[in-house]
Amino acid sequence: MDIDALLAKLEHHFALTAANSKLLIVGLGATGLSVAQFLQKTPLKFAVVDSRKNPPLIDVLREQMPDVPVFTGGFDQSALAVATHLVISPGVSLAETAIRQAMQAGVNVISDIDLFACATDKPIVAITGSNGKSTVTTMLGDMGNAAEVKTAIGGNLGTPALDLLQQDADLYVLELSSFQLERTTALNAAAATVLNVTPDHLDRHAGMADYAAEKQRVFRGDGAMVLNLDDPLVMAMREADRPCLTFSIRDTADFYLRRGETDYLMQGEQALMAANRLRLEGSHNLANALAALALGQAVGLSMTAMCDALRKFKGLPHRMQKIAEKAGAHWVNDSKATNVGACIAALQGYERKVILIAGGDAKGADMSELAPAVAEKAKAVVAMGKDADLIAAALQERVPVHFAGNMKEAVRIAAGLACEGDTVLLSPACASLDQYRSYVDRGNKFAEAVMELPSC
Repeated sequence: MDIDALLAKLEHHFALTAANSKLLIVGLGATGLSVAQFLQKTPLKFAVVDSRKNPPLIDVLREQMPDVPVFTGGFDQSALAVATHLVISPGVSLAETAIRQAMQAGVNVISDIDLFACATDKPIVAITGSNGKSTVTTMLGDMGNAAEVKTAIGGNLGTPALDLLQQDADLYVLELSSFQLERTTALNAAAATVLNVTPDHLDRHAGMADYAAEKQRVFRGDGAMVLNLDDPLVMAMREADRPCLTFSIRDTADFYLRRGETDYLMQGEQALMAANRLRLEGSHNLANALAALALGQAVGLSMTAMCDALRKFKGLPHRMQKIAEKAGAHWVNDSKATNVGACIAALQGYERKVILIAGGDAKGADMSELAPAVAEKAKAVVAMGKDADLIAAALQERVPVHFAGNMKEAVRIAAGLACEGDTVLLSPACASLDQYRSYVDRGNKFAEAVMELPSC
């Protein structure tokens, strides 16, 4: 990392200088710690604040940086009062009273993604959307490495962006959430995409228009835009003077699905690969594959290498993951479907009707949007968690709804409903934290309960 070049960019973008600026890192999770470790390598002065009394990584911070001031147990007003710049972790809402007041007083807000963008001159691919971000990010990472371009992936997925700099990659692929994008202004990705926009995180955003606007921030700059032709909200983001590639599973686009006796992934008139060579469940994963191909094309990756990587790609844990065949049924773990749109996409990928296990914390989303897809694609629903009643009410008796108090009970009920050859799909349409540590924990509990079922 060239410190002088970094400081010049930070001064240009944010009027941030070693002589006159004081940064306050707000939130000591994985992102906050990565920011502190990054800033420690620079002459910039910084401190850390967290609303929690004992943040999970505070011992690591104190061991590595004993001289860095740390304020816990609330957003310390004295620390906020002297800060010139706030580096706010994505888990901290900008609507927090103390944060809002500091912003109104003129404090600059930057993100770890801003710092990352200023610290590298290597190409960045930025991927956002309500659903499919992690899958497309991982696909593209595999494609880059298959094309012998040293590629590092992270951001909202796994490794914090700033930690990726240690890998000295030639291409960076970042999954970005709306929370990261709403506080990011310096990113100019070589290629970027909004995969789709469906209701999510409406407990943190004012509404769908606000949520879509935050997603659109991924297109700041002058890099290539990759747009989903099947999503009107995404297509409305198109800028006429920008390079653009489109993808679609419904119509002809730059990258599209040609249906026939054998379906093919296409680029123009060229058949790239048979769709059945993908190892993934669901038509939405065909859209993810097309998006990854378009992004790779935009940054010059070999098409042959990209298709080879797609054929080998096995998918992500807890994302349309085949668990087992038990009690005569196929069991699929889509615990990462934490919003309505993800559940709808999962359902629409099936020809036969499934038994759906759904529920958890709806995060303020309108569950009635589930109803048409559930009526078309589900033979029964097992509802569980905090907002199970909301789901049942939204379905208005279009399909039978059964209630479960926990995952083991939900799996037992679903097994009783399943006929030979049925699919039981865990696709909750809700967050997991009402009952589980994370969607990973929820998916693991599902898999454990499935494996306890008799084999036949």
